[in-house]
This record gives sequence, C-alpha cells and structure tokens, in this order.
Amino acid sequence: MTSSKTNQLKSEIAAMPTWLRRPIGKASELSTVQRIIKQRQIHTICEEGRCPNRGECYAQKTATFLLMGPTCTRSCAFCQVDKGHAPMPLDPEEPKKVAEAVRLLGLRYVVLTSVARDDLPDQGAGWFVKTMEAIRQVNPETQIEVLTPDFYGEQQRIAAIANKKPACYNHNIETVRRLTGPVRRGAKYDRSLLVLQIVKEIDPTIPTKSGLMLGHGETVEEVIETMTDLRQVGCDRLTIGQYMRPSLEHLPVQKYWTPAEFDELGAIAKQMGFTHIRSGPLVRSSYHAGEEE
Repeated sequence: MTSSKTNQLKSEIAAMPTWLRRPIGKASELSTVQRIIKQRQIHTICEEGRCPNRGECYAQKTATFLLMGPTCTRSCAFCQVDKGHAPMPLDPEEPKKVAEAVRLLGLRYVVLTSVARDDLPDQGAGWFVKTMEAIRQVNPETQIEVLTPDFYGEQQRIAAIANKKPACYNHNIETVRRLTGPVRRGAKYDRSLLVLQIVKEIDPTIPTKSGLMLGHGETVEEVIETMTDLRQVGCDRLTIGQYMRPSLEHLPVQKYWTPAEFDELGAIAKQMGFTHIRSGPLVRSSYHAGEEE
C-alpha cells in the first residue's frame, strides 16, 4: 500500500465515531483460540473477518468456524475474506479438526459458516453436514447454528443441512434490495429470501435468522421494507450492524448510523415479530448467537 493510501485509511479510521471503538478482549482468551485453530490449520470468521466482538464471544464459549478454506469464489464488495477463483482443495480432516477444537475450547454454542464454494458440485452443502456430524459425535451437548451461502437456492442442498436440525439456520441478506447488486456481487435479494423460506417449508420448528449491514446508503424505509420481506418468509431472528470498511479496495462507508438509530430499528423489528433481535453498531451475524433473547 502506498503512503498516500495508508494515510487515507488512517484518516478514515480516525474519523470513525467513538461508539465504534472498543477493546478487543483479553489477550489470554484470544491467544488460546488462535493457537488451537492455527495448530489445526482451520479458520474462524472471527479472525479472518477481524470481528470486533471476538474476545467477548470467546469468553462466552462461542465461536464461528469458517469452513472450506479462507478463499471465497465470490467477490462481495464489503467482505474481508480473501477472494479467488481457484480455492484450495478441501481438507478431508477439517470436520474432525473443527470437532476437536470445539472440544478443546469447551464451546457450548458453535456457528458454522463458510466461504462460497461455487467450484464444488454441491457448493459445499455436504461439508456442513459432515462437520455437524463430526461435532455431535465428539460434543453431543454443543448446539450448532449454521450460517450458509445461498447454494443458488437449490432446495436439495438446503434440505441436506436443515434435515440435520441445526439450532438455528442463518443466511444473511446483508443489504436492501436496491443495493444488492453493487454490495453482494453474485448474490440475489430474492434468492436469499428463498433460502430462508425453503428452510421453514422443510421444518417450521427450525429458527431462521438473517442479518443486515448498514452504511451503504440505504434509507430507513428500505431497511423496514427488508425486515418486512424477511418476516414474510418466516424469518424469526435478526441482526443489524454497521458496515466498517476493511480497506480502500472495499466500498466506502456512506453513513455511520448512531446507536439511537440502531435502537429504533431494533424496536421496530420487535414490533414486527422478530423473536431474537440484536441491533447495534458493533453487532455481527453471530453476536450473542447462543442467547434466546
């Protein structure tokens, strides 16, 4: 990075509102998780995405594992995860390694997510199943939430995971309809709604969840419209957080929403019938995932 770009990024960070600054967490908790995942050559979105809440989540015995390698086949303009059309081959030991890490860390609640793997015949749906089975074999008491790609809306792939009865099925819509093209390259707004709808059709007892990331230029009315669309497909749970630009190669932040605005949106979501709502600047998809309310 050139010195001018470095200075620009530093200026943007310095201009961030005070409510977006928080301590990263206890060094001991971070280092324990980092050591275990590094030894096994596995990944967490907590680390790959530099989540600001990871210290807090680790302390609560919760973590989010990133399956199928650190390289995504899509190129969403907001995401920190590496992109590329030739991701690494799957590690056949990964499900076992994740299960072992869950046991060593004593995790009570695990979120399994993944990069998009459009290069695989089933886009990786079967890998979620293998990892869930491996975790349950070693850690039968651990609850497992899944946060999946859209699998191109293919019911068979979604059903393979839903039939394993996750504690929650999460798929993020990320942004409002108008901004889906520039923000979520390769994704479609209605296809994301379809994923959540299919899960409810397969098993209405599985809680479904989605997440919104504000700061791309959306309006309050568009956010409410998106929440309405999510409720219409039976989505039970919602997270709303602030987009923060990872680098100058990513989309710039159009607006920093205030804590009061997040509180207002959370109150509207509750009135709309969402049963589990987390709305705040630093909220991410898995924030307080293991809590019912």
